[in-house]
Amino acid sequence: MSKTYTIKPGVRYPSGAKHDADGVNFSIFSRHATRVELLLFEFGDSPQPFQIVELDAEVNQSFYSWHVYLEGLPLGIWYAWRMDGPCDIRRTGVCFDGEKHLLDPWARAVSQKLWDRSAAMSPGDNGETSMRSMVVDGDYDWEDDEPLRMPFENAIIYEMHVGGFTRHASSGVTHGGSFAGLIEKIPYLQSLGITHVELMPVMAFDEQDVPHSTAKLGLKNYWGYSTHSFFSPHPEYCVTPDKGTHRTEFRNLVKALHRAGIGVIMDVVFNHTSEGGAGGPIINFKGIGSSVFYHLDHNDMSVFRDYTGCGNTVNANHPVVATFIISCLEYWVREMHVDGFRFDLASALARGENGEPMHDSPVLWGIELSETLAGSKLIAEAWDAAGLYQVGGFPGYRWAEWNGRYRDVVRRFVRGDKGITAELATRIGGSSDFYQPQGGMPINSINFVTCHDGFTLNDLFSYNEKHNEANGEDNRDGHNDNLSWNCGAEGQTRDPVILALRKQQAKNTIAILLLSQGVPMLLSGDEVLNTQRGNNNGYCQDNELTWFDWRLTEVHADMLRFVRTMSALRRRHPSLMRRRFLTGNSINGRSMPDITWHGISLGKPDWQDTNSQVLGFTLAAVDENEADLHVMFNMSAKEVEMDVPTVDARCWKRAVDTGLVSPDDISPADEQIHVDAGRYRLKPRSVVVLEGLAV
Repeated sequence: MSKTYTIKPGVRYPSGAKHDADGVNFSIFSRHATRVELLLFEFGDSPQPFQIVELDAEVNQSFYSWHVYLEGLPLGIWYAWRMDGPCDIRRTGVCFDGEKHLLDPWARAVSQKLWDRSAAMSPGDNGETSMRSMVVDGDYDWEDDEPLRMPFENAIIYEMHVGGFTRHASSGVTHGGSFAGLIEKIPYLQSLGITHVELMPVMAFDEQDVPHSTAKLGLKNYWGYSTHSFFSPHPEYCVTPDKGTHRTEFRNLVKALHRAGIGVIMDVVFNHTSEGGAGGPIINFKGIGSSVFYHLDHNDMSVFRDYTGCGNTVNANHPVVATFIISCLEYWVREMHVDGFRFDLASALARGENGEPMHDSPVLWGIELSETLAGSKLIAEAWDAAGLYQVGGFPGYRWAEWNGRYRDVVRRFVRGDKGITAELATRIGGSSDFYQPQGGMPINSINFVTCHDGFTLNDLFSYNEKHNEANGEDNRDGHNDNLSWNCGAEGQTRDPVILALRKQQAKNTIAILLLSQGVPMLLSGDEVLNTQRGNNNGYCQDNELTWFDWRLTEVHADMLRFVRTMSALRRRHPSLMRRRFLTGNSINGRSMPDITWHGISLGKPDWQDTNSQVLGFTLAAVDENEADLHVMFNMSAKEVEMDVPTVDARCWKRAVDTGLVSPDDISPADEQIHVDAGRYRLKPRSVVVLEGLAV
């Protein structure tokens, strides 16, 4: 391209590239830059710019923003920035490299075709191996779509990886590993009865961000917790990213999911970026000004404080950074129609500029109080990698939290640990000890037993130890304390007794999860007993080890049926989806309490028994046409008989008994068999659910 474009001063708002009928305005923030250039490229992989625009501080700078307007510049042009300025990194944290090509942090579409992370780690020009941003417009026909406003108490979340869900050859989709491929699998998601997908990171991330020993094995960053462009969908999940279709392809997915009644929650990573620590690459924020965007050691500002385990920590409560984060979230709601966010290592966002936890973090309160985000779901991973653990105490009130303590007690109970029924009851009841004192509700608790980070449900009952050798880190990575139990053999086995027990344990776990107050979250693939062969940290495994194997829907059809039917049971019981905590008092004019806890005998739970592995409860219906529930857990290795109550002349029918062989393990409402009141014999390691309607 030989044409050059006429330059005007431009304006500082909005940040990024804004196209209109006459051209494009570019604006970027930098507090300390003294020389700024805009580089224009014909394509995302053009080795050289066709025009370089040097900005004049007298004309193109307003406060800390640099801006320029190019007349007649069309959509589809790619661009990058170069900045120069002072270098006094130890004293000020500022050291510019005037030759480095920088991504626009506000870019709506990016290309990684030329990217070489190692070149960005070394000083000097990396123009032929840099990433580029594209000028795109905002036009899209939403066809009256809006973010869903579903009551959170009714939610069932399904955590999934966009790429891995359809990359396996068995997926049968046209464009595997893409937003478009996921659209083809929406009927399957509907069949599970889930209400929201929680997408692992889909903001543009650096796939080359892995340890050297891992990269030598040909592995890459698969999970995506290495964001560099927070406004751009990940180009590798797009079918035609060279055409700048990032936003259109993501919007198509959101619109299709909404039509199916499924909300979209994005897993977002604002705690750190892909630029790593002092030895990491210069991509955007470092080249603009590390002292603003990152936590630096005040004694030696060349040192990046690392509260995330990823080399750097975003300085989220700096006014500029807080504004960046909040405007980014508002963008994804306003222009991309997402329904909520899950914040990775969210406790890092609660740290002030000195690194200390803040009781009232401005960025967290800003997110909570944003009018644009008022209808969005906010979910915190309420801990960071430096020991700040805030489950039950995360700043703010709207925030829900991944309840790690729920996960741990359920894992321990199902594997057979004794004497924890009192804590289990509290977690099943919505963790009122955490949330009620600060005015919270059961929906503040995101209940989960497995997630992307750790063992799959199948592996939780197949391995006593992690087996991460394939990651290239000598099995040092990943959690060591998994609260797992291999049921008698480590890993794969052909022993039918062990295999049956493992599947029964998986069903027990799903049943407990979906019988708990709060918001349940399922891990994609658990419903078909996906295995990662003991690898509990598949962050770098973009291969069949982590991909969803669609053949398992047939191999483990009974498990899939169990999850679907259990999900349907939860949905027909508003008593399992209460917005307020259980009290033990009667409701709706009935003499029956909202919940009664039991042990072997009615009304006599074994709270003080250090050997107890048995728990039961009766849950009163809240709707006129709803059945009462009587639930019994036996995680001991022997059969037990437990009392079944007589309640208001109710007729009990068996909905679930995980001790029975499929299809008798779970029954739809219209296929249940009658159970006499009195006593019920539970098989070892089993969950039983009875539904009671008035006769």
